[in-house]
Amino acid sequence: MIETPYQLITTSEDLRAAIETLSKEAVVGFDTETTSLDPYDGRIRLVQLAAPGFIFIFDLDKLAPNGDAAQAENLQPLRNFLSAPRPVKVAHHAKFDVKWMKHFLGVEVCGLFDTLLASQLIAAGNQEERHSLDAVAARFLDETVDKTEQRSDWGGELSDSQLAYAARDAAIMLPLRENMIERLKRDELVRCAALEFDCVPATADIELAGVFLDVNLWREQMKNVELLRARLAQELQSMLSEGTVQGSLFVDARADVNIDSHTQLTAALKRLNVPVPDSTRNWKLQPLAADYPVVAKLLEYRTVQKSLTSYGQNIIDEINPHTNRIHANFHQIGAPTGRYACTNPNVQQVPHSIEYRRCFRAPEGRKLIISDYSQIELRILAEFTGDEGFINAFNSGADLHRTTAAQVFGVALEDVTSEQRSFAKRLNFGVVYGIGAQRFSMMTGLPLSDSEEIMRRYFATYHKLDAWLRDAARRAVRERTARTASGRLARFNFDPEDRKSMSLAQRNGKNTPIQGSSADILKRALRLLRDELKGTSARIINIVHDETVVEADAGEAEEISGRVKRAMCAAGEEYVKSVPIEVESHVADAWVK
Repeated sequence: MIETPYQLITTSEDLRAAIETLSKEAVVGFDTETTSLDPYDGRIRLVQLAAPGFIFIFDLDKLAPNGDAAQAENLQPLRNFLSAPRPVKVAHHAKFDVKWMKHFLGVEVCGLFDTLLASQLIAAGNQEERHSLDAVAARFLDETVDKTEQRSDWGGELSDSQLAYAARDAAIMLPLRENMIERLKRDELVRCAALEFDCVPATADIELAGVFLDVNLWREQMKNVELLRARLAQELQSMLSEGTVQGSLFVDARADVNIDSHTQLTAALKRLNVPVPDSTRNWKLQPLAADYPVVAKLLEYRTVQKSLTSYGQNIIDEINPHTNRIHANFHQIGAPTGRYACTNPNVQQVPHSIEYRRCFRAPEGRKLIISDYSQIELRILAEFTGDEGFINAFNSGADLHRTTAAQVFGVALEDVTSEQRSFAKRLNFGVVYGIGAQRFSMMTGLPLSDSEEIMRRYFATYHKLDAWLRDAARRAVRERTARTASGRLARFNFDPEDRKSMSLAQRNGKNTPIQGSSADILKRALRLLRDELKGTSARIINIVHDETVVEADAGEAEEISGRVKRAMCAAGEEYVKSVPIEVESHVADAWVK
């Protein structure tokens, strides 16, 4: 266990002296202790900064006794120190500390090294690895971190035990970074790590900003969905109960089927001569929906039920009483590909229907700027594969899906039907996810033989794309790894004797470079967006894979839209050189397109 002497800073004079000493360092450990997990519901008590051989603990209750740390002039040296690019500030889960610094000190922390993100990058998609500070310290330093004081009362008089705990958490950052840097270099992850660290302040800003929900509209939507669920449940029960008439000569009673019971549901579907697969999961039942109305009705009911469970009263409950906004938790590396994930609540996966999205609005006097990349994953695929067909279509401004349909179905461009274009679109996007003929058949309802023939023509048209996908699949099996444009690493663990797990690795080998590079581009865009939006009324309030949602004063909205497009295009152009990057952006009152 690391034991380093610490000095408790409670006066302006000591603060200035401490900052002067720390400013001579190249790297410092950085941590905070707060009275709550929510910056809108608590305050910062301590800021800890550690250098080799000494630690300073700044007690903000003593340094800003009136409680207004943002206005306290004597804290300006600390603000200047935190906002400078050097020394590097090493923190674990830096987003948390950065949020509190922004909210309470009005400072944007620069020059970050986040040991949580570094650990996730080094894990390279290994879901078994844990990334709490105690787990990371044990793995990289063989150290035990005592977290007993973590949830103690940080609002009152502090004990020696609390101060020692605070000091240790900052001090351990320094040796942790040293060991992690070696691994990042060895695994060629330095560029990707820099991308992630640069993105931390933007992620913190999104969480602080939050999104505004029109509660009355949301309640109206909930009521409509509840009525729809009740109607669908009644219709479904009527369809499932066919053939289960129970009763006497005088009573025609039908027994309800427990829709949530696999056994009862399977039995009811079989009575209706539905060829039920081994599972009643949606993706297993989907191919049957076109031929069996009861299956289509079941899937419709489940969609409505899930939306009501995931997006009902629980969303209203997440509104912060201090801001009247929803402040979700964005997980910066939420998937092995590097994509964000979101919880409490998941505002990334709000249903796309206008009835839901219209409830997320700009407050009075504000507007939303909704911007997304146009076919970014296909443009990345063109870059990686060098396929002339893809590249020429994008560079000429042609409709890629229509061009693909003309080639695959052997018709003139002007004779492509909407159905043929739809098939081509599904195929273009499907190849990003390693789609096969069988899956394409399930998606489209086409016979397997037709799907195989369409895919044969497709890959004959885009032969370099075919070669790249095959090579990516072989490399995933041979090297058990894949990388994105930023160098993000994904490792694949599978049993070579298990064809199913090997097939999954092959699909991931194709998908990871594409989806992961899209995540890289979005993260770079967020970093550039922060620079573009400085000094304006704009705030990034949400991100969804290849989309950003920015809120700004109505009078600035059109100009902000141009800034957003400029930043997003610049980010894409850093990674994609062979085809143009396009961003579609529009100003609206609500989150609708």
